[in-house]
Parts: sequence; C-alpha cells; structure tokens
Amino acid sequence: MGVDVKGKQMTNPITHDRLHYEDLELGQTIPLGPRTVSKADIIEFATEFDPFPFHLDEKAAKASLLGGLAASGWQTGALSLRMLVDGFLSRIASMGGLGFTDLKWKRPLMKGDTLSGTATVTSLRRSAGHPNMGILTIAFDMRNQKGQQVMTLNLANLVEVRHPAMLEEAAQ
Repeated sequence: MGVDVKGKQMTNPITHDRLHYEDLELGQTIPLGPRTVSKADIIEFATEFDPFPFHLDEKAAKASLLGGLAASGWQTGALSLRMLVDGFLSRIASMGGLGFTDLKWKRPLMKGDTLSGTATVTSLRRSAGHPNMGILTIAFDMRNQKGQQVMTLNLANLVEVRHPAMLEEAAQ
C-alpha cells in the first residue's frame, strides 16, 4: 500500500475498484445460481473426488438410501462456492477464506435438480491483530428447484480494509 500526503495508507492498487470491508452491510443478501446438475456432472465429479456407487451408478443409486443418482455433498458445496465467487467474492477485496462451520447437507441434490440459493452477510468485524483486514461471515441457504433446502453452512472470509489508519483513529 502507498501513503498519501496526509500519511494515510492508500488502497491497494490491485483491489482499488472492488468493494472493501467498509462497503459491506450486515444483512446484505447475495442471490446464488441457478445451476442444473446433469448425470454427467455428477459422475465426473464423483469419479475424481467421491467415488461411491450412489454417485456413479444409477442402478446402485436407486437401491441406496438416496433413491437415485445424487451429487456428492462436496459437489454441492463446490457449486455453491463457485456461485458465491461469480456473484460476490470476485467483486470484493477478498483476502482469502478462514474456513466454514455448521455445514449441513439437508437433502441430496439429485440428477436434473437445479441448485440456487442465497448467501447472507451475518457478521462483520475488524481483525484484532491486523488493522488492514476485516472478517466477513456469510450464511449459505442452498435449495433445489422445488424450494427444498439442500445445504446450509457459514463461511468466514478476510476482506481488505480500504483505509486502515482512518478506522483506527475513529475507534480511539
């Protein structure tokens, strides 16, 4: 970061045109999706990352607890994260993820289902040890085309503060 004539830190030139911590609002809701999953999508993902029969073989899947070919829960999570990047994270000064909590797969995402949902800002706080960072928490609510909840989780992400020194002065 550079310094302006008053000695304040200036915005990172790489992220200057993105939304920063100061621009985010508690309760802000980001629409996610839609994305339809095909048989090929499910089998391709499962072959590489989650090779259980109910993700790979329709006959085995029909006989399973799931009752048909279903996406891996991890595939549902990956699709949801991609939607968040496309609809929100690529427009903010994201500094990376901190992790997630409360992941729940409520029902399987089946072949032919369309996944969509929302991500809601549930928490915004400054980092205690790093004045140039804020911590954003987002709650996912992912649903199928019938409006049935498929997955929920809370994601924490670091977001760049535009003018850290100015916010420190305001706190004093």
